[in-house]
Amino acid sequence: MAFSVVVLAAGKGTRMKSSLPKVLHKVGGVPMVQRIINTVKSLGADNIHLVYGHGGDLLQQTIVEDNLNWCLQSEQLGTGHAVQQAAPHIKDNEDVLVLVGDAPLIREETLDALKAVKASCDLALLTVELDDPTGMGRIVRENDNITQIVEHKDASDEQRAIKEINTGMMMMSGADLKRWLHNLSNDNAQGEYYLTDVIAMAASEGKRIQSAQPASAVEVEGVNNRIQLSNLERALQARQAQQLMTDGVTLLDPARFDMRGTLAAGSDVIIDVNVIVEGNVTLGNNVSIGANSILRDCHIADNAVIEANSIIEQANVGEACVVGPYARLRPGAVMHRNAKVGNFVEMKKTVLGEGAKANHLTYLGDAEVGANANIGAGTITCNYDGVNKSKTIIGENAFIGSNSSLVAPVNVGDNATVGAGSVITSAVDDSALAVARGKQRNIANWPRPTKK
Repeated sequence: MAFSVVVLAAGKGTRMKSSLPKVLHKVGGVPMVQRIINTVKSLGADNIHLVYGHGGDLLQQTIVEDNLNWCLQSEQLGTGHAVQQAAPHIKDNEDVLVLVGDAPLIREETLDALKAVKASCDLALLTVELDDPTGMGRIVRENDNITQIVEHKDASDEQRAIKEINTGMMMMSGADLKRWLHNLSNDNAQGEYYLTDVIAMAASEGKRIQSAQPASAVEVEGVNNRIQLSNLERALQARQAQQLMTDGVTLLDPARFDMRGTLAAGSDVIIDVNVIVEGNVTLGNNVSIGANSILRDCHIADNAVIEANSIIEQANVGEACVVGPYARLRPGAVMHRNAKVGNFVEMKKTVLGEGAKANHLTYLGDAEVGANANIGAGTITCNYDGVNKSKTIIGENAFIGSNSSLVAPVNVGDNATVGAGSVITSAVDDSALAVARGKQRNIANWPRPTKK
């Protein structure tokens, strides 16, 4: 049956103490509401209605989705009032799944289970059992049918003993939902329209009301403050780490690993502690990632070794390459097979040929380095004149002596040698030696300075 989704994301989130709308705070590097939208899209929903309010302009700038229907709730008058903003877009002959925008860890499998329950009843609730349900609305049943949700303050002692609570997420037909929304009343102390009141309406009509439950309570936990946000972050990271290890990745300490994007890994991958993955990262077979490294939107091929404290961003590391420790590959960096960059080497928009190496203290920007070239310590490609970027080309088997500056645009030929300490401003022919330094003078009996 066709179904649509209503996501409630209009709350300000006062307890977050932030200028950012609550649902835009990130879990695993993704805004909470975006995580929910991603999950819903994987379910195949026909329409997604996002009810928004506080920080609406920023929300619309951040969440850019095709076919997302924005429903403004200009006044926050309760959850029932929020769903009413989407009611004009809801069809009678479809099911409607209502979700809260601050429970980002809800899983596709759980929502599929809720849909399956709805297929055999009139109204399906997502509920969860808690060891301590204090303050939560209790699920009351009669003859295995849910009849009402009783708030903690209104519950009897017998009802307070119930551990099954409401999550605020439910599914019902569009026709039923619109009828019940029309009949909601705000005759209560808060003067608000509560979506949970539709449960009693459904029961009074003799509707069959059933429930589904998540595999873990953390799936339905909401965020009201920074403490809860951090708890969900750790829960997500634990979930992701477990999945990676199930898939065959070795995490030396899964509690000290953060994935804020996606990771596709081959076999026998080893990841040391405090590694951060951001964006889309792919690792080949037998890849080793050293401690405290950051991988961001990059590809690392088979048998590559990333030593500790390295940063790789929008770069490609070839087969059997070695990076680091303390190396930085910036966007556009490409390393071909068996290439190596060592400690405190930075590459930007540079191709390092097969077997080429830059082992220490080097900046390679806007450059092409040929196969098996050797870049000495302290070498700089001077690619920026204050206005424009220019390119340096270093040929195959070239040897660049330590502490050299190559002033782009410049070409160094195949098998050429640049003497240590040189400043190269013009082309070096194949197999030639270039030496460009001031002439050394030795002054005898030089009076060394003394302390005044």
